[in-house]
Amino acid sequence: MSERGRIRVGITQGDINGIGYEIIFKTFENPEIFDICTPIVFGSPKAAAYHRKALEMEITYNAIEKAADAQAGKLNIVNCNNDELHIELGCSSAEAGEAAYQALEKAVEAYKRGEIDVIVTAPIDKNSIQSEQFKFPGHTEYLQECCDEGGKALMLLCSGDLRIAVATSHLALRDVPAAITPELLEEKITILNNCLREDFNIDAPKIAVLSLNPHSGDNGLLGKEEIEIISPTIRKMNDGGIFCYGPFAADGFMGSGKYDKFDAILAMYHDQGLAPFKVLAMNNGINFTAGLPIVRTSPAHGVASDIAGQGIADENSFRQAIYAAIDILRNRRFYAEARRNPLRKLYFEKRDDSNRLNLQQADND
Repeated sequence: MSERGRIRVGITQGDINGIGYEIIFKTFENPEIFDICTPIVFGSPKAAAYHRKALEMEITYNAIEKAADAQAGKLNIVNCNNDELHIELGCSSAEAGEAAYQALEKAVEAYKRGEIDVIVTAPIDKNSIQSEQFKFPGHTEYLQECCDEGGKALMLLCSGDLRIAVATSHLALRDVPAAITPELLEEKITILNNCLREDFNIDAPKIAVLSLNPHSGDNGLLGKEEIEIISPTIRKMNDGGIFCYGPFAADGFMGSGKYDKFDAILAMYHDQGLAPFKVLAMNNGINFTAGLPIVRTSPAHGVASDIAGQGIADENSFRQAIYAAIDILRNRRFYAEARRNPLRKLYFEKRDDSNRLNLQQADND
């Protein structure tokens, strides 16, 4: 943590042909945000200057060689790219993908050296960033690979009290059923439960688990995953002390507003979780990579190539990602501190489930 307790927020520039710099600049136009963090952008001062001119903005920034040189009260930019960088607003290019990867790599290296406390990533073009060095579907899988200290990553979309995780994230739909196994669901539910307790300060979280098939499979008529895999796993997790319920048919569950009764939802696949989330919280939602030692958040939208350079991008999701990263880091520190020297337990409690909410039934119509 930097001087006066400000959290050092490492920010990756994302795709230089998208709206990354626009949402970064708009977020740090308000000087009050410098009271809670020291922002360090991993990117290119040249790219920043190009976008500043294209957007006709007067924001200032501090070009530095390394994150350790960052100054509080300023928007700092670490140069990670070649000075001959070519920018084509709204276009997908291998050069832009390489620039995005270099920024991400340098940010992770700075985190490992202890020069930044959290990482907030601007959107990348998942196609153009692919290379010999980056062969991942997205940030989540990359961070699990290079920041793995025994943890497994879980994609979690958040907006206020709405939190939706996905059991299978960037996976082709045809491959989802085979990927839904008891082992996978146990792993994801455990990660989600621990995340809610440590990262969001929820003592006894309630987790809703969605079904894979329409109508929760209609007792096997539309699929047997609910009967053979999902329901037995839910019972096993409950027996182990984790409060999870379901499986709920996704359409009825979201349409009826039942999500308000839970601390988090585990969807079975990407669009099952992200489609309703973005309808409900597109401009306020953030993406959090749960389950890893590193705290990484991002806005819940993509590079928005169609509006790049036009000055009309909404920065609120990115701003919320900054706030969320700071809050999560503080929650983790509080959780660790509160359990640093626990009192020795002098008695044993008998677990009482009599008052648990009866939330097992969903409207499958």
